[in-house]
Amino acid sequence: MPLRNASLFCVAALVAAAVVAVDAPAQAQPASSKCAGMISNPLCIPRTVTLDGVRLFVTKQRIRAGDPTLDQSLQALLAKADKALTTGPWSVTDKPQTPPSGDKHDYLSQAPYWWPTQPATADNPWGCPYVQRDGVRNPAIDDIPDHTARGDAISAIYALSLAWYYTGNPAYAQRAELDIRTWFIDPATRMNPSLTYTQFIPCLLDGRGIGIIDFSEALPDVVDAAAILDAGAPGWSTADHAGISGWFGDFLEWLQTSQNGKDEAATLNNHGSFFDEQAAALALYTGQRSLARHIVQTAEHTRIDPQIMADGSQPEELSRTRSWHYSIFNLTALTRLASIGRHVGVDLWKYQNPAGGGLRKAVEFMLPAAVQGATAWNYPELQFSANEARPIIHAAADAGNRAAAQALREMPAPTSVDLWPVQPAADD
Repeated sequence: MPLRNASLFCVAALVAAAVVAVDAPAQAQPASSKCAGMISNPLCIPRTVTLDGVRLFVTKQRIRAGDPTLDQSLQALLAKADKALTTGPWSVTDKPQTPPSGDKHDYLSQAPYWWPTQPATADNPWGCPYVQRDGVRNPAIDDIPDHTARGDAISAIYALSLAWYYTGNPAYAQRAELDIRTWFIDPATRMNPSLTYTQFIPCLLDGRGIGIIDFSEALPDVVDAAAILDAGAPGWSTADHAGISGWFGDFLEWLQTSQNGKDEAATLNNHGSFFDEQAAALALYTGQRSLARHIVQTAEHTRIDPQIMADGSQPEELSRTRSWHYSIFNLTALTRLASIGRHVGVDLWKYQNPAGGGLRKAVEFMLPAAVQGATAWNYPELQFSANEARPIIHAAADAGNRAAAQALREMPAPTSVDLWPVQPAADD
């Protein structure tokens, strides 16, 4: 048997031996557990929530066996991680502005699609009143750095943790750990686990539930990163695990009990879908498996039933000026929620609502335009990009959708390297 085939045969044997342990209901284990020294312990599979830990494990073994089909994606991931080694760490306490609470540990961001109607003056420094321009981003929101810092920190943490897992290079893990501690754990720099002042509108609102999406679209990546580091990363301690788990638990409680959280949970578009995905990810990591299962199962009726029509269209998203983008955005949340469902025994891909719509049909609704381009999309869209749909189509193909698998072969070549082989989760 050739060396590479023999190595991959060993991968299959190791997966068969370990998959039962990964499917157990226990939460992720800290680095001081039996996973310590993971690089020499091939049976330690990360208990990720959105990502499939077994798939990560198999990919790692394929990389070790020299599988050339992964080279391009791996190198693109490592390029991101290498850049992240010399950026950050980031903290909400670095911003020059002070939230209404008077505490810089509170996250602060400004609503992206709201614009001033008057020139700024000493008496009216914000240019109030503000009006909404859907889909048109106000660049002034970047004057408050928390939103950009949040995105940079989470992107770095995610890339660094995956790079460490695949390569075993401790520098990647150590930098991911520093970034997590700075944003989430260290008392001097940590963010308070709440979003009271997110997406505020000058002269109108201090904050609003709709701003929770600042985190719900990205925080599950940190949950997966922590689970990867839990699998034996050098320097990641039981105290680190307890710190991030405590932050996740406190934030989940805030989501469930605050008025902002209740407002966001009640929305019937992509905001509600991302709210559920974030809550389910936090619940699963913190050991609340029954809650995670309840969130995913309830989404069949609270998300899929009202959002997806018999033909797979999503009226709430099609009404937007960027209908293509927001249709994909909502499906990103729902396909990621389906990935969490895999861990708790709920298959969202098989669910059909009373009208006959479901996640599978919603992805298929997007396929003609993904393959043929903007001429096949008969709805408003300011910035059409066929390849924006690639991750959700990957997710559908992995779930067994043959039409999605065929579309991947027919779509235009991606404008950048496809990271799905090493980062198999739909991303916005």
